[in-house]
Amino acid sequence: MRVLFNGITLLKPRTGIAHAAAHLHAALVAAYPADTFWLYPGTTVSRIASHFFRPSGPTAASSRPTPKAPHHPRRWRQLLHAATQTAYAAHFHTIARCGSFDLYHEPNFVPFRTHLPVVVTVFDLSVLLFPQWHPAERVKAHEAAYHQRLAFADHVLVGTETVRAEVQKYLGVAAERVTAMFCGVDRRFRPQPAEAIAAVRAKYQLPPRYLLYVGTIEPRKNVGLLLRVFCSLPAVQQRACPLVLAGGWGWKTDTERELFDTQARHCGARHIGYVPDADLPALYSGAAALLYPSFYEGFGMPPLEAMACGTVAVTSTAAAVREVVGSHALTIDPHDEAAWRHVLGRIATEPDFLADYRRRGFTHAATFTWEACAQRVYRVYRRVLGQSEATPPRYAA
Repeated sequence: MRVLFNGITLLKPRTGIAHAAAHLHAALVAAYPADTFWLYPGTTVSRIASHFFRPSGPTAASSRPTPKAPHHPRRWRQLLHAATQTAYAAHFHTIARCGSFDLYHEPNFVPFRTHLPVVVTVFDLSVLLFPQWHPAERVKAHEAAYHQRLAFADHVLVGTETVRAEVQKYLGVAAERVTAMFCGVDRRFRPQPAEAIAAVRAKYQLPPRYLLYVGTIEPRKNVGLLLRVFCSLPAVQQRACPLVLAGGWGWKTDTERELFDTQARHCGARHIGYVPDADLPALYSGAAALLYPSFYEGFGMPPLEAMACGTVAVTSTAAAVREVVGSHALTIDPHDEAAWRHVLGRIATEPDFLADYRRRGFTHAATFTWEACAQRVYRVYRRVLGQSEATPPRYAA
């Protein structure tokens, strides 16, 4: 089997979707060496492109954005974007046509139309269900693309049964054409030694205990709640366990930025910006708790990663997140500020408050593996191609 796997999202600093695509691809390659999973755009183009997408280092305590590139007239930016997209599409179609592939997997929502059978991954439907949380141009593009291009997809992969039901209900995809693949947790997420935790604390100038949020700051992540709740805590609790935000500022975050700049940072909150992959395990391991108050998610990877590192997760009751963490994390209504305030206050003053969740979460996170995810995806590939059940993967022996 020769699979064309679109890895274009892997060229930029990686967030959730890109991480999932990278881990799935690596697991497929490791498990099925007799097959080919060719990662577009290839090593040469990827190496060249990587020089243009370097993540920035840790930010200062202020949330002021990084200076932008020199201004160009909007019309020229639009023309440049259109030309880039046209070149990308032309190059992809050339590869698909000339590569002797059997199947094309698009891990980033919207597939190209090619002559190949198509499997597409849809992690969530937030753009369609909650357009107010996204930039207008993204909403416009996805509204057309979802229905037009998913119609010719042979199979749709989703992260959870929650999103599987949504895809059937809102996009009209038949149940037999949608599979929940359940992402894994990379093995590097495990409890870290004291020296690794100390090194990360020193690098980001963090205190011995802190409350942690990991992810891009955008409306559906509900970071404003964390900022308001933290600012309302007594000063002694703020000093005992400050709030640390690890992730870049996304779209529509003017309110959160203003709240951080005018209040939260003066109460001891920190914004350390995008954190490289190598630092995340120790950052999780050193936290008193991982806070994840999202209104909506398609999966929710940070809670599982934190749990795998031996850190308790406190999450919202968003359906997909609750499906993933089960009863092994403390879940709170994302609108209930009083409940979040109570829990954050107890974490700050009672280090053993959530010790039982810490033990249970660690065991639960170990059940999510990329090997198992790859097996489920590989079975979908074979089903789409009309092939019989696959032999066990190499690592299953």
